[in-house]
Formats: sequence, structure tokens, C-alpha cells
Amino acid sequence: MMTCFLPRMEQQRGLLLSFVGVQLLLMGAFHQSHHLRDLTSFLRLLIQDRSEVSPPGTSQQDVYSNLSQIHPVDVSEDDLPNCPIISPYINGPLKVMFPENLTMEKAVEKNPLVRLGGQYKPPDCWTWHHTAVVVPYYGQAQHLQQLLFHLHPFLQRQQLHYAIYVVNQVNNTAFNRGKLRNVGFREAMQEENWDCVFFHDVNLLPEDDRNIYTCDIFPAHVSVAINKFNYKLPYQGYLGGVFALRPIHYLRINGFSNVYWNWDDEDDNIATRVKLSGMLLSRPHLLFGRYHMLEEGQDHSQKQSVWRLGLRAWIHQRWRHDGINSLGYRLLSKERHPLYTNLTVDINFQNPEAPVPNRGIWRLRESF
Repeated sequence: MMTCFLPRMEQQRGLLLSFVGVQLLLMGAFHQSHHLRDLTSFLRLLIQDRSEVSPPGTSQQDVYSNLSQIHPVDVSEDDLPNCPIISPYINGPLKVMFPENLTMEKAVEKNPLVRLGGQYKPPDCWTWHHTAVVVPYYGQAQHLQQLLFHLHPFLQRQQLHYAIYVVNQVNNTAFNRGKLRNVGFREAMQEENWDCVFFHDVNLLPEDDRNIYTCDIFPAHVSVAINKFNYKLPYQGYLGGVFALRPIHYLRINGFSNVYWNWDDEDDNIATRVKLSGMLLSRPHLLFGRYHMLEEGQDHSQKQSVWRLGLRAWIHQRWRHDGINSLGYRLLSKERHPLYTNLTVDINFQNPEAPVPNRGIWRLRESF
């Protein structure tokens, strides 16, 4: 029975690919629309699914391999050809490795095509994918250095127009990742009309360049297989690590909560916001969405369901009033470094209109 079923599946998939290809040709004149980007992303995923998937840990390549083939061409930007739907530089599994005595200067030397502020555009073709990467930061200098060394070539392999924004929290307060994400989104969107925003933990390095850093029709939890958690989700509702969405999705969920300090429950918050907003959530295949964690992180597998139920009840009451529309911060400086834009911010005050968490909910959490 199985031998009959598999050929039929391949035939149906081939017909579906042909249908989508025809649709792309018919819509060629409208290449700047979001609908075409959705179709091309869908086609790319179908082709990836048909390709042979390398077993984890085999045929791994250096993240910088074959990037020396990328060169500027002697034509104006308006005359550049379109980038192919699937980048020719994508190889699949990547090695996570760093040279001895890695410095920021060495990372800059390895990425000569990256512009000041951490911006990059393919120099030899025109891409319709424009992604901002927002990295909340609180003094993890070595992790930031390693992330930039690994992430820049990873993104260049995918032929994206991208920029990396590091949101640097100052003052001796607890880390507030959700609020820093909100700041990064607001400041990044004031610079460019990005069509996709990736919120990226500083200590996670992607291990497979088929994990494409573009947005589709749903918000996406991208870091689905982290080595710390044996390359599987620690629990079903986990949305930590790397999370991506379009600006319209971000506004629909009112961004991230501003009230979580020094712990990771904002991940459960964002999962609840996606559900309450009526949107679905997408995830890459476990073999593509693999990440290496630079340090031991919080063990999410033991979260208590009673606490999460209480948290969700509070979120349901407050999420429309706690987020980008209640964000309060002071931008102290914006510095364009060779590999990133540094946003130094003071978030140690609260917008007077922001909601204050219910103390009963706080006591419920402390009991676990």
C-alpha cells in the first residue's frame, strides 16, 4: 500500500509545483506585492521539502564557504537582475565554529560587503526580501561578537537585504527582553520600511541556512530545535529564542509585553497574543530550524501549567493595553558600527498609561 501511496504523493506535489509556477508567471508584473512574496516563499518551501535532507551533523560546511563568489557588478542598482527564488549559496547544515582569539575587527574583515550600521544588500541582484534583525542586549559582549561573526554570512547566503539592530539596555535594572524588542522594532521601522522583523536572542546561532530569514503569511517561531533541549521543543507553547513576524502582525498583537523583568515568561505571553489575535503560527522543519546555544539557558521544560493558566487570564485582560502602544523609553544614542547599529536605551521607567501586573498573579508565580 505504501509503495502505491508515495508515487501518488510525488505526482500531486509535482502538479502543485507546476500550478504555483504558472501563477508566479502570471503575477510577474506585480512582483512588489506581498502576495507574490507569499507564493515565492511557498514555492521555496515545497522545493526544499522535495530535496534530500542531510542527516544532522553530516556534510556540514563553513558558514563562509563560497561567499567569495559574491562580487559587485558594474551596473546601477535599478538595472540589477532579480535574485533567484532559491539562493545558489544555500548549502544546508553549517558548522558552528570560531577562529582563535576572535575579535570584532576579524569579524569585520570577513564581511567586506556589509555596510556601516550592519546593513547588507546583494551586490549582484535585486531582492524583494527586506529583513530587520533585532537583538536585545545586556552586556554579553562575547556572545554578540560570535553572533555577528556567524549571522552575517548566514544571511548573505540567503541573498537578503537586511540590517542588524542591537538594543543595548543600560542602568542596573533587571533585563527586560520584551521591552527591548519593542524599542528595536520602533527604531528599526523609523529607518527603513522593513517587511519582516526577526527578534533574535544574542546567544543562538543558526545551524542550517535553509532556515530562511523571511516572513510569510503567519508569525513564525524559528528556533524550534536548540541543542540545549536535544533539538526539540521543550514544551508545545514555547516561543523563545528567535521569533519572526511582519510589521502588520506585530501591530495586530500590540508587540511584546513591557512588564516582564529578568525571566522568560514573555514567551508564553507572545504565544497567547498570537492566539488571541486570531492568527496561526508557523514553524520550520525541525531539521532546518536547528540552533546552537552559546551558553546554558533557562530550563523551560518544568514550567507549571497552573502558573501559565493564571498568566493567560491576566494577558487576556491586558494585552491590548500593554505593548507597543504603552512603550516608554529614552534613546540615549544611536551608533552605526561596521557590523550593527547600536541603540543604547534607558528603559528604567514605565509609561504612566501602562498596566501594572496583578499582584495576585505575581504571588501565584512565586509559589512555584
